[in-house]
Amino acid sequence: MKLDNTKAQMRKGILEFCILSIIRQEEVYPSDILRKLKDAKLIIVEGTLYPLLTRLKNAGLLQYRWVESKSGPPRKYYSLTAEGETFLVELGITWEALKTAVKNVTKNNQG
Repeated sequence: MKLDNTKAQMRKGILEFCILSIIRQEEVYPSDILRKLKDAKLIIVEGTLYPLLTRLKNAGLLQYRWVESKSGPPRKYYSLTAEGETFLVELGITWEALKTAVKNVTKNNQG
């Protein structure tokens, strides 16, 4: 079994939660999301981000608005919908429960 594959699957599992959390902080352009993920050591590529943003928007969790740019084409800035906010709160509750469960299961196996 390849460790890199397992690591990638773990990151994918929390990516939606992280992206929604970033967008909750402020209306953002996709390159801002990529930068914040990279700063947090959750590096993904545009080819992964854009389809995920589209899926989240189609699910009613995100909305966007177009903003004219002085240095190129208009840009999409994303924000959470009310449904997205509720969804994120539920994900946060699930994340905390999962974190606690994993910590309890693995506490005797670490260091």
